[in-house]
Amino acid sequence: MKAADVAPRVGDLRQFASVRQVVLDDGAERGVRALLFSTGGGFDFLVTVDRSLDIGTLHYKGTPIAWQSAQGLRSPFLNDVEGEGGKGFDRSFSGLLATCGLDHIRQPQDTSPLHGRLPFTPARLRAYGEDWDRDEPVLYCEGEVIEAAYGKENLKLIRRIEAPIGGTELRIFDKVVNEGPTAWPHAVMYHINFGYPAVADGSLLRLGDDDIWPPIQLADAGMKPVVRLLPSPPGKSATASITTPGAHPLRISVEIDTETLPFVQFWKDLRPRVGVLAIEPCSSGRKPDGTSEGELVLQPGESRSYRLRIAVGEPG
Repeated sequence: MKAADVAPRVGDLRQFASVRQVVLDDGAERGVRALLFSTGGGFDFLVTVDRSLDIGTLHYKGTPIAWQSAQGLRSPFLNDVEGEGGKGFDRSFSGLLATCGLDHIRQPQDTSPLHGRLPFTPARLRAYGEDWDRDEPVLYCEGEVIEAAYGKENLKLIRRIEAPIGGTELRIFDKVVNEGPTAWPHAVMYHINFGYPAVADGSLLRLGDDDIWPPIQLADAGMKPVVRLLPSPPGKSATASITTPGAHPLRISVEIDTETLPFVQFWKDLRPRVGVLAIEPCSSGRKPDGTSEGELVLQPGESRSYRLRIAVGEPG
């Protein structure tokens, strides 16, 4: 899609595709800065600037894709990650993407809370808008999120999100830099959460060509939350997918850079009034007690980069 194809038909190119800065203004979401992306291809999503530049809502041709909890996209200023025995994450957990880390993921361990201290941290927004001048025009935003404490870690997440104009996908490009004076552990998990009707009776979850579980059944009052961890398949990238049958069939794919994300964790909680299915590319393995097997170490000035692509369409 080029500007020359659209400009003669509109008064402003933002009529077709845009990124607009908004502020959520009600309930526990009040005050959350966000960016509303609309690609012009029936693909609309909300980037929550004040929640680590993560993805809140996502719609494909009007169909909601992202899971949402009762908290909604809760303000980070209400969150206490250290609270409730280190499980304050659960008070704000909601939306399509929660980025976990940057020096710890999974269950609380030693002094680290559930999924680390990065989630729901306000970002510094560097830039956003529409770039029609590229060979492939895109909507984009760029920003950075800091996790730091004096005498401890100083880790920076630099994030760019792109969505092709006219398309039905988004791409995330992350770089984590150790800006402190000492070596420090580093871990990351992309907690990508899908819900009804994108996940419904008969939905099938796969990693490559392999089925992860039997077809999904909602709502299952007798099923407890289930986790399964797999190594990423060989090669430079792998794709996890959800295929959902029905009157409006969907195929959702998550393309993973396996060189820096060597594991994919899958999690489901299909109980009534929950109904979440998650694909979780991550940097480290998982012990039986739910803690991580061990973190990477970044030397001062060292960085590590990650890439993800999330696309939505019809099967076939």
